[in-house]
Amino acid sequence: MIPPGLIFLLGALLIPLLKGRVKKAYLLLVPAIVLVQLFFMHPQVGWEFQWLNMHLVLLNADRLSLFVAYVFAIIGFLAILYSLHVDDDAQHIASFMYIGSSLGVVFAGDFFSVVFFWEMMGITSVILVWAQRDRESRDAAYRYILFHVFGGGLLIGGVVAQYAATGSLALGPVSHGLAYILVLLGIGVNTVFIPLHTWLPDTYPRATITGAVFMSVYTTKTGVYLLARTFSGVEAVAIMGGIMAIYGVTFALMQNDARKLLSYHIVSQVGYMVAGIGLGTALAMNGGIAHLFNHILYKALLFMTVGAVLYSTGIRNITEMGGLARKMPITTLTFSIAALSISGFPGFNGFVSKGMVIEAAHSMPLVWVLLELASIGTFLSFLKLGYYGFFRENRNIEATEVPYHMRVAMLCTAALCVLLGLYPQLMFRVLPFEAHYAPFELLRVSETTVLFMITGIVFIALLKVFEPHHAITYDIDHVYRALGRGFLWFINNPLARGSQWTVDVFLHIKDALIWIGKNPTGAMVLLLITPYLRLVAILKGRQELYRKMIEKMWKSYPGEPVRREPIGDAVILVLVFVVAYGVYYLFLR
Repeated sequence: MIPPGLIFLLGALLIPLLKGRVKKAYLLLVPAIVLVQLFFMHPQVGWEFQWLNMHLVLLNADRLSLFVAYVFAIIGFLAILYSLHVDDDAQHIASFMYIGSSLGVVFAGDFFSVVFFWEMMGITSVILVWAQRDRESRDAAYRYILFHVFGGGLLIGGVVAQYAATGSLALGPVSHGLAYILVLLGIGVNTVFIPLHTWLPDTYPRATITGAVFMSVYTTKTGVYLLARTFSGVEAVAIMGGIMAIYGVTFALMQNDARKLLSYHIVSQVGYMVAGIGLGTALAMNGGIAHLFNHILYKALLFMTVGAVLYSTGIRNITEMGGLARKMPITTLTFSIAALSISGFPGFNGFVSKGMVIEAAHSMPLVWVLLELASIGTFLSFLKLGYYGFFRENRNIEATEVPYHMRVAMLCTAALCVLLGLYPQLMFRVLPFEAHYAPFELLRVSETTVLFMITGIVFIALLKVFEPHHAITYDIDHVYRALGRGFLWFINNPLARGSQWTVDVFLHIKDALIWIGKNPTGAMVLLLITPYLRLVAILKGRQELYRKMIEKMWKSYPGEPVRREPIGDAVILVLVFVVAYGVYYLFLR
């Protein structure tokens, strides 16, 4: 069976050859074929071959890889449907290759293949930012690619160290030592570990409307998948997940740019997945991977709805929105479903998977507290975005619903959020690990409902406090930039001057050696007799006479071009070295 990612990669080659409705049909046909293939695929290992003494596996299908591939293909189809209006082959090709390389990582059975597709993901996704074709997107894409080159370099270094230590490239838990640290940090860049996360809220708001939908899905989730393969049950990873959850939601609450708010919520929501993987129990792992599945659906839907607002109005800041519920009812409806889903409201898919992770986190109270607090912050964020962005009165806004295919994509994604929220058994049947969880226990549902009611009352009471406003929020990238400026100052000032001084010293040494080489004997005589003559001049008070004598001696150097007594020079030099060695041997040794 052909690796699903390869179908997308090969399918991208035909896109420039097609036009009009045929192209649109083809764009939907390829992900549909992959979806059908995945539903009929059973656990297997295939496409194995030897290359340069390495055992490579391009198709390692088990319950974990298949589960992640299902949602990658589903949302790939819906995101492509959402983007059918785009008349830019470069974006469609990049989207296909982005999806294909992400599936390549998911089905790879060795680290070499993972690294190959990992790097392809970075290259193809940056095109979706450049395609916006303005200065902000160009600069953001440059910073984005720098981060991913750094992360890819760490991952490659870790893979090399792992291979040196074990002699195997098989994908699995990483041995302790240098490989452990490098691979974890390399994955951590894509999985937005704090403080390696700043590329995401910097880049995603500057991608194209459709490009941001794709980017919200694949890069971070392939990182989560690879983390599950390599670092499950690591306590430090669980703690990092808790930190990510609360950190991301805190910064999200401060944002005015709607897509930047959603970007920070990716950091927060990925924190739940990372925490589940770090906790490592069957329930926690299932929860983390189920949250990956659910998050892809509601986060893609959120980017679709906010992208629809941007498409219709050109507005990205919450302060300029409002009144959209009346002008864009379908967009408002689907946004509301996505907001309730990400908040974890009962009856929506986020409630199920988030509850699984929080339930498993009782074994680590610190992580449990951070995740619970992040849940409250998430609901507050989307109360803010929903009220000020869609339901607040704004009679001056001009907006109409987006094209039909965009609305269909949003409605289908919203339907999946509700379906999996009401019938989570559909997802439980294909989860990779065996663990029991009952999401609709009365106590759990009632506690969550009461918590949401209290949070809603707090929001209404403090409406003015949560009102969005224009402000600059400094994240850790502000520190990076300050350090970068300091580094450049060091390069351009102390280091540059020190380098010039070093060069000058070596040039003087070179000139001195050339000068001595013209007449070694005469040079040694000059160097030895000059201080002696100056001392004599001072003692006798005849400085002017001796100065002229010394100047005459130095001007006459090196003397005749060819010495008449070369053997004599050699003898004198040998005698000097012999005497020096004799003095050292007798008196100084």
